[in-house]
Amino acid sequence: MLKYNFKYEWLLLIRNRWIQVLTLLLCILFGFAVYNGTKKVELRTTNIASAVESFKTKETKLLAQLDSLEKGLEIKTTRWLMPTRPIVTGNLHPRIVSMPPKSTAFIATGQSDLFTHYVKPMVTKDDSTLNFKEMTSPIQLLFGSFDLAFVIVYLLPLLIIAFSFNILASERESGSLKLLASQPINIRIWVLQKLALRFFWLIISIIVTLTIVLSVFNFDFSSNFVVLIELLTIIIAYTFFWFVLAFATNIWIKTSAKNAITLIGFWILFVMLSPSVLNQLSNTLYPIPSRMQMLSEIRVQKAEAAKRQDEILDSYLRDHPELTTNDSTKVPGFYQKYMATQKLIQDKIQPLVTEFEIQLNNQHKFVNTTSWLSPALVVQNALNQIAGTSEKEYQNFKNQSLIFAQEWRNFFLPMLFKDLEFKKSDYKNLPEFKYQYTTGSTYFKALGLLLISFVTLILLVIKPNNRKTELL
Repeated sequence: MLKYNFKYEWLLLIRNRWIQVLTLLLCILFGFAVYNGTKKVELRTTNIASAVESFKTKETKLLAQLDSLEKGLEIKTTRWLMPTRPIVTGNLHPRIVSMPPKSTAFIATGQSDLFTHYVKPMVTKDDSTLNFKEMTSPIQLLFGSFDLAFVIVYLLPLLIIAFSFNILASERESGSLKLLASQPINIRIWVLQKLALRFFWLIISIIVTLTIVLSVFNFDFSSNFVVLIELLTIIIAYTFFWFVLAFATNIWIKTSAKNAITLIGFWILFVMLSPSVLNQLSNTLYPIPSRMQMLSEIRVQKAEAAKRQDEILDSYLRDHPELTTNDSTKVPGFYQKYMATQKLIQDKIQPLVTEFEIQLNNQHKFVNTTSWLSPALVVQNALNQIAGTSEKEYQNFKNQSLIFAQEWRNFFLPMLFKDLEFKKSDYKNLPEFKYQYTTGSTYFKALGLLLISFVTLILLVIKPNNRKTELL
């Protein structure tokens, strides 16, 4: 009987215009999502390339000026902008500290519309003034980005609901269920078979559609094969979860209308409410100190330090004798006092910064630990990780940028305090930056979601006292 049911259901799927429309809609959604994501990545790459090109133009001019000065030639510039002054190179010719996009960045916008992708550390710019936030339209942030992650997390469950909400109810409402119950079959197995066929049809459609769309946009399958497998595994796990929910709903609820309302309720719960509730709980349990308070404290410390710059400089040089000079005729200038003062200010506000970072990390850990309550959150995090646009990734970029900013300052400090000239030979020794992406993945959480869904399905199928009259 199950063999005939499989054959009959397969013929229905092939001839069903609604199923064909859903498949075509899936192709259109994937195509537009990949196109939109690719455009965002191209814009990001263009912005970084523009900044690098501007830097190279200034670099060429700087090297030419240094070469002319070393040959005894004059250059047309003011005394304050002479390239032999270390502060000029340190402030006006900083390295571009950038976070280039991954080849899979089109999958999920993630946090990329909130954070910048490059900064320019300067000698006199302290860490608190390095801006890692991006200027973004609030309307854009309100509605989000239409990318592949949006289609998978938000729209794919709705397609599955439309695909499977009335498997059993339609048979009951048409009166054919009683005739079916007279046959020697298990109704739950019969429903499972019909849903399994729809599941495999949808997965095959997703794989074929995604492969075609990625090919159109010149995706490199050879170098990103493992990532593609991870992406498909995440999609399969998430799709399987929603089909298990559809199976349970078809068994427990007897009308098509109630089935649809129940599944939409699950969609609102898991996709909309759960992430919002977890976010609110994290903010309540681990409140972040006011950033305005921290900035106010910085201003207070700067005002106090400005009144005692000579005292601060003397103390700083006692702690750093390697920066002192044996020439007693040289009077400390503005930048020596400024750099010593900045170090003191950083030490004073460090407890506030540390508290801010600890609370922020606690929020992320809480959401990450409780993300099992929202499969949509698990999948979104996994896709952000694959795309390299997760909160963790941008925090990693910030940390690496701050480390490089300190290296940049440390390179020029001895020159500033000893009044040394910056030479062309020093240029090749300047620190270089290359961003390193984090390792690890939330891929295993998606596998955990698949395992939980499978166990739930088994428990539903082998439920004791499984009488046909329960489902009629």
